[in-house]
Amino acid sequence: MAFSLLPLLASALLIAAAPRPQDDPVTTYVPSASGAGSSPTASSSPASATADGVESSFQGVGKLMAQWQKKAEETTPGQPTRNGTVNQFEIVGNSGVSAQQMFLGTLNKVYMLDKTENNPNLQVDGFPAWGSEYDLATDTVRGMFVLSNTFCAAGASLGNGSWVNFGGNQAVTWGGLTANSQTGGPPYDDWDGGKAVRLLDPCDDGTCNWVNLSPMTTRRWYPSVEPLEDGSVVVLGGDEWGGYVNDAGQNNPTIEFFPSRGAPIGLNILNNSLPANLYPLTWLLPSGNLLIQTNWMTEIFDYKNNIEYPLPNIPNAVRTYPGSGATAMLPLTPANNWTATVLFCGGTNLEPDQWVTNWDIAAYPADESCVTISPDVGSNWTYDSTLPEGRTMGQFIFLPTGQLFLVNGGETGTAGYGNDSWAIGHSYADNPVYAPLMYDPALPAGQRWSRAGLGNSTVARLYHSSALLLPDGSVFVAGSNPNPDYTVGPDVKYPTEYRTERFYPSYYSTRRPEPSGLPTTLSYGGASFDVSLSAEDLAGSTIANASCIVIRGGFSTHAMNMGQRFVQLSSSYTGNEDGSGVLHCAQLPPNSAIIAPGPALIFVVVGGVPSVGQMVMVGSGQLGTQPTYDASTLPQSSLPSSTASSSGNGTSTTGSTTGGTTSSAVLTKWNGLALVAAAILAGMLVL
Repeated sequence: MAFSLLPLLASALLIAAAPRPQDDPVTTYVPSASGAGSSPTASSSPASATADGVESSFQGVGKLMAQWQKKAEETTPGQPTRNGTVNQFEIVGNSGVSAQQMFLGTLNKVYMLDKTENNPNLQVDGFPAWGSEYDLATDTVRGMFVLSNTFCAAGASLGNGSWVNFGGNQAVTWGGLTANSQTGGPPYDDWDGGKAVRLLDPCDDGTCNWVNLSPMTTRRWYPSVEPLEDGSVVVLGGDEWGGYVNDAGQNNPTIEFFPSRGAPIGLNILNNSLPANLYPLTWLLPSGNLLIQTNWMTEIFDYKNNIEYPLPNIPNAVRTYPGSGATAMLPLTPANNWTATVLFCGGTNLEPDQWVTNWDIAAYPADESCVTISPDVGSNWTYDSTLPEGRTMGQFIFLPTGQLFLVNGGETGTAGYGNDSWAIGHSYADNPVYAPLMYDPALPAGQRWSRAGLGNSTVARLYHSSALLLPDGSVFVAGSNPNPDYTVGPDVKYPTEYRTERFYPSYYSTRRPEPSGLPTTLSYGGASFDVSLSAEDLAGSTIANASCIVIRGGFSTHAMNMGQRFVQLSSSYTGNEDGSGVLHCAQLPPNSAIIAPGPALIFVVVGGVPSVGQMVMVGSGQLGTQPTYDASTLPQSSLPSSTASSSGNGTSTTGSTTGGTTSSAVLTKWNGLALVAAAILAGMLVL
């Protein structure tokens, strides 16, 4: 659709500038002899790759592991450095680019991507930037060169610590109109990003940059990405050229893998779920299969054998873009045997023929229902606690306590923008929800939502917003730009947003545990590790109230955090007479589908108060089949007689323990009866 030329900002705030690298458009990594990360070098024939990680050239783990090991040797987790007011938002900085996409790359760096547009806020070599690196300690940014248009791309971390970004849209000029040249040129010098693959090895020294790899097999705008058991990723769906919703003429109903495994593979659900099937909601299940939910349709996909098992339609509302409900896999814990339950809240209850723009979408109420499904053990949908108000574009962020923080979004309309007469400026949504919510899965159904004591944001976060958990346990919120180009002004209700916020949960100002002995790597099975906590760390509690938590924040965009996971490790404990204690933490269960290989944060939570998180590499740090070992054997828990009557754990997700040992020996596996029942119910599709 056509958009009018937007006015330029009279005076630009230039936060930072950086020269553009002079690399060729396509590069690959060449591994060093030590296997550590190396600089990109040009290649006329990009390296091939397979699911077993033949492409050993992607070795981002070397540099990252050196950083993490150095930090672990020098210090134990300390205290947060902010003086934030608990349960309140604080505007802390300027993102440089509007944070349409965002992820935590190191303990101190957040990386952001926007679409190519006339951004006066940050430049790279004299051109507007659409990539930035945000320093969490100083709230300053570094502009980053990105070759192609990342508009509505997708991303994830790899099993070696690198981050990869897929797809986007064609090169554009002012107002978001298609540029004459798709290989660089004025005004932005951007390239077509439809097939683009971009890779980044995060760094703390300001030297890392996005590297352009050989392209995907097909164009993908609004695709999804999910990490897999071997450290590779699967890229799903999308369309070729965009629009409010998808259509048969430009639909990309396929998946492909990175590193590449060859030609794309067709997926029936993406053919049959038009038109609201962009950014298909996808999770790797502990069974090793994928749960795919798009428009009203849901299925289990055995991607190793290309078999689709349809499940019943999702009730009440469309949760995929542009309905954009809030979604998350609930915590995987010893108490639930690491069984996956996926939560869907809000969205829009429109039928396929209603996704047109000839009516006032922005005034249409968002849905308030929440539903769950546990697809590895059954095919039934279950109604959960209802939202206090309808919400579209809400986003779930895990806290180390096991609660989900819901932020961003609006009460009416959907994601998207346009020039329609009924649009709010350009926005297809209205009535921002400034009030966050807390969801506690440990509470009974009907009682899981609360906003008691939670302060409101002052920033409207609608289309193209993002959010992340930070190592100190605060939540970082950024973005919002329901406009075709940079748009600000006194008459603009929902402008291009650069302000960044932090939300400080209730535990933020409480003295944090400072555990010693946290690892920098986690394996699938193997020897347990011991974490020591002082009497001050336990803060009048006991070691029985402590737990080891692993969280991957994922790749945040469009009301999703692709790859987000929360895993509690099995643990036992030994309490000492002086009030200190040792927490014996198991390695991850010997199943790499519970949490895929790659970077994550590890926390120790004591009585609902988390330590500051530390980076940990899950798995071998290499792409390929992950080594697995026997489940960790833990010592029997023990407490001094004076405290033996007090027991519990550190999170709200797992119930209480009573001096025993939580075992990780029994793993969640595919439930054959559920599979057969689902196939009989809906009919099995074999590709």
